[in-house]
Amino acid sequence: MDKTKRAIISVSDKTGIIEFARGLSKSGYQIISTGGSAKVLQEAGVDVILISEVTGFPEILDGRVKTLHPLVFGGILARLDNLDHQRQLKEQKIFPIDMVVVNLYPFEKTISKEEVSLEEAIENIDIGGPSLLRAAAKNYQDVTVIIDPSDYNRILDELNNSHGNISLSTKKELAVKTFQYTSYYDSLIYRYLTRNLTPNEDCFSDYLVIGAKKLNDLRYGENPHQKAAFYKENLVEEANLGSARLLSGKELSYNNLVDLEAALSIVKEFDEPSVVFIKHTNPCGLATDDSIETAYDKAYQSDPLSAYGSIIGINRRVEEKLANIIGNTPFVEAIIAPSYSPTALSILKEKQNRRIIEVGDLRTQDRHVKELKKISGGFLLQDRDFKSIFFEDMKVVTEKKPDRDDIEELLLAWKMVKHVKSNAIVLSQNKQLVGVGAGQMSRVDSVLIAIRKAGERAKGSYLASDAFFPFADGVEAAGKAGVKAIIQPGGSKRDEDVIKAANKLGMIMVFTGYRSFKH
Repeated sequence: MDKTKRAIISVSDKTGIIEFARGLSKSGYQIISTGGSAKVLQEAGVDVILISEVTGFPEILDGRVKTLHPLVFGGILARLDNLDHQRQLKEQKIFPIDMVVVNLYPFEKTISKEEVSLEEAIENIDIGGPSLLRAAAKNYQDVTVIIDPSDYNRILDELNNSHGNISLSTKKELAVKTFQYTSYYDSLIYRYLTRNLTPNEDCFSDYLVIGAKKLNDLRYGENPHQKAAFYKENLVEEANLGSARLLSGKELSYNNLVDLEAALSIVKEFDEPSVVFIKHTNPCGLATDDSIETAYDKAYQSDPLSAYGSIIGINRRVEEKLANIIGNTPFVEAIIAPSYSPTALSILKEKQNRRIIEVGDLRTQDRHVKELKKISGGFLLQDRDFKSIFFEDMKVVTEKKPDRDDIEELLLAWKMVKHVKSNAIVLSQNKQLVGVGAGQMSRVDSVLIAIRKAGERAKGSYLASDAFFPFADGVEAAGKAGVKAIIQPGGSKRDEDVIKAANKLGMIMVFTGYRSFKH
């Protein structure tokens, strides 16, 4: 049997390939290469056999077809411990391939360019490369497959230290890594083509494809005994944490990222200058105003005690004036905002452990992106809650009617309650969150907690409930505390009792017709 070792090299990313090919040649490998890779190696003085010399067929269709040939794939897929395979290789004059070194056309980089054409994107869909990789990974017992230039040195070291051999454990590891990457590569193509070829079709397809790349390992998960890592989802066309920049402070933890996501989703909700203080994914402070500095102060005053150690979300560029105000706030864990002026950033960096995150323009919403939740044995996928409520959607159900200012405050409270864990109750006043009842098992308990948090500010406040009141008790508690108006979905079989209680207490109540659970 032929003892010559052969490696196919066909790489888009030429990083380190010359040194690696030289090392392979030194270890006795015969190098077979394609197009641009062959040219680079030949110019560097590396002996190369062109793929066309192996196949007896030229590269055609502008390079679309060059490696797709039985003389190539037969050499990769043949089992060396299978006598029948060996017989067929000899009969067909096919040489075994021992190593496949391939990285793919830069599809991700191509589609990241502004105004890239569909034609250019399609031409950067690699066909032969993934086929070579999958074939080599399938036959990992006999073929070493390398997709990542960062693995070159370790392979050369192993060849040098193991008499020119690669261990089976290394081959297994590289095969798994290869299938991981080709799956990710295909996910990029799938998502891009979905958006560009069938943009209006239902996105709840028969198969769920998740494309994500690891950004970094985290110190731990929700608790120190849990391992965790952060993965960036591909092709998200809105401000998001995967593309955010950490400008200062310690690395972000698992819990930081979860809270930052809550802060980001809330401030995206508002067109007006808005600030939110987040604790354990719920807003403890939230306000809007014509001035971002005033909005910040109002949000902090929502609940100064709970604001300690919080995550702050801001939907405007942070300038020097706001940075000075933030600098005087006791212990801020992290700040997320579209951008920061150089002076503001310098001020905020004075506290070294304060995490400062820049996320970019908040105005774009990528409606292709779904919410994904893991459950045992599967995933749940749903549209994000972009539902907006306007005055025309409201149904006034009480004897007392809202005026324009009431309507404005009720709509603001509704935007707030969407982002609180259900059962959710919020109290707002003067465009400021003054009380929150989150995640309770009974709605009346959420009402009572929100009232307690608000204190005297409950008088004249506006209450939003993320779902209907199953009984009148929550409305009665709100009325006794002085709540002026309630916005809720309606739809309870006891709506008449609830409306009667509101009328008795002289309150305004409107129904939205929509609930907004956040589980």
